[in-house]
Formats: sequence, C-alpha cells, structure tokens
Amino acid sequence: MPVPRLLKLSGEALGTAEAVFDHAVVERVCGELAGAVAAGARAAIVVGGGNILRGASVKARLRVPTRGDDMGMLATLINAVMLKDALERAGAAAVVVAPHAIPGIAAVFDQDAVNRHLAAGTVIVFGGGTGHPFFTTDTAAALRAAQIGADELLKASTIDGVYTADPKRDPSARRLDRLSFDEAIAKRYGVMDLAAFALCRESKVAVRVFDMRTPGAIAAAFGTQPPGTLVHP
Repeated sequence: MPVPRLLKLSGEALGTAEAVFDHAVVERVCGELAGAVAAGARAAIVVGGGNILRGASVKARLRVPTRGDDMGMLATLINAVMLKDALERAGAAAVVVAPHAIPGIAAVFDQDAVNRHLAAGTVIVFGGGTGHPFFTTDTAAALRAAQIGADELLKASTIDGVYTADPKRDPSARRLDRLSFDEAIAKRYGVMDLAAFALCRESKVAVRVFDMRTPGAIAAAFGTQPPGTLVHP
C-alpha cells in the first residue's frame, strides 16, 4: 500500500466572510483529492472549524471556558460531514472518524479499521479534533498523521511555503524549498503550533507547507512532485 499522506485544512479555507461554505472551494479540493486517490494515493484529512466557530472567540463569555473548545470541536465535525459528502459526489469513498462515535455521522477512531479503509482507497476525514480541550487542530493533524504512519503532513496554507521573513513586509524574504525541524525551531519559523511541531518531529512525520489556493495544488501535494516547503526530520 502506498504510504498515506494527511492533509490539514483550516475551516476558514472552506468559507467566506458572507457564507459558512464556499462551495466552489469545497468542490475543487474534494475533486482534486478524489482524483489523487483514484490515481493510487492514500489520503486522510484533518479539518478545522473556524468558518463556523472558533472556540477561543467565546471562551471569555462562558462559565466553563473549555466548553469553547467543545464547541469548536463540534464545528469541525460539521465540516467533516460536508467534506465526506463532497468527496462522495466526486466519486471517492469517504468516512468520518472522530474521537467519539456519533451514530450515523462519525465512527470512533480505531487503528485497525482506519488501516483497512486506507488500504481500500477510502478517504479518512478526521473531525472532532483530539477530543480534548487546549489542543489545536494542528495538534490533531500531527497526532493522526503519526497514527496512520503518514510520511508527510500537508499543511494547506495561503502562502506557497516557508519564508525567511514575512514576504508581505520584507521584499528580500526568500522562500525555502527544504529545511530541518531543528532549523525551523532555531530560526523561529512559525510552521505550526509548538505542540504539533514537536509531535511531528518526534514521530518523524515531515511537514509540507503549500498554497492550497492554486488550482491543482491539492492533487499535486499527493503526487510525486509536491509543491511548497518541506520541513523534514
């Protein structure tokens, strides 16, 4: 079986300022992913929930602040169901997997079942985060990538890789094709949150940062000549 790769999608990427879902983006992403799987790739997704709700935005008003995390994790499940449906419409088999089972919506994470789905070419759509407060969906993506034995965590972004400085502020900033985890830490390149980054480093899962807005980028990320910057062990 080909080594699986895990795509980390932000919730914000799936919506607009006016609508929860940008259906053109959802269909493009899922269409490209379905094509990659049909060509032999093995794929999983971890999706955020920021187009619906960011838990941090409501914590200050809650009696129990961690309920904000619970609400954010539920938002990711709504996105996971949308992605499953769009993948199926594009011709791919897909299943939503979460830390806790929700009958008719999400299966509970089970290592053997996930491995069987991947071997059969089914796309695993991970929703619900880690199932615990305080952890971002970046950390959930790092966790799931390690569990499925992914060789790369594909971090879909709005920039085309890791730069030596903010390219919007510094015209001399250079895009890097490759760098090590140690270099990223030493030079404080903000690739992912620290918990996620540390987990990828420990698990030897490379992180690829690429611009998902370019048509064809999702399919290419699962191919033999992926775009972006590779942060490697």
